[in-house]
Amino acid sequence: MVPERFRLLDEARRSLPDGYKVELSGDLLVMQAPPSPIHQLNLSIVQRQFEAHCPQGYFATGNSDLSSPKAGAVRNPDLTYLPEDVIELDGHDIPADLALIAVEVASPSNPENDWTGKVRDYPRMGFPLYLIIDPRQATVTLFSEPNRDRYHTRTEWEFGETIHIPEPFDFELDLARLVPYRE
Repeated sequence: MVPERFRLLDEARRSLPDGYKVELSGDLLVMQAPPSPIHQLNLSIVQRQFEAHCPQGYFATGNSDLSSPKAGAVRNPDLTYLPEDVIELDGHDIPADLALIAVEVASPSNPENDWTGKVRDYPRMGFPLYLIIDPRQATVTLFSEPNRDRYHTRTEWEFGETIHIPEPFDFELDLARLVPYRE
């Protein structure tokens, strides 16, 4: 993306009112309302397990703006892990390629953002792992091995199973307590 175009779109993104999660994907601004309690519970269940396996020198953060001008995207995952020295960077946006993983809980109102837009953007932005918790389908999907514009590996499990999260976390993620959305 042309740097000036990215700057203008990002400026428009920042000028929108507080209270919404606003992301930039190419020429689109993506806005979402605050998450539901089921969304937050599932995210908390997963985050607690990741915390025990967080690599030294990294910390968990949610809804931080992660930027990739080259990919023309600013995304803010529900959960990611960043190096502690990121606090030394100037500005609000953090280079996306510093993140170890993006974890998202699919929204019942806009699942296409997680399943299409982010599956497209995250490998371009340099996320080595992308984990989608989808309470609509009671599944968890891990994308890995990014190569430019796509992930080469996709593995899927159902709520109740246990899955292996690869390095740098390297642990078994227990999906037994995850809760599906109610219709």
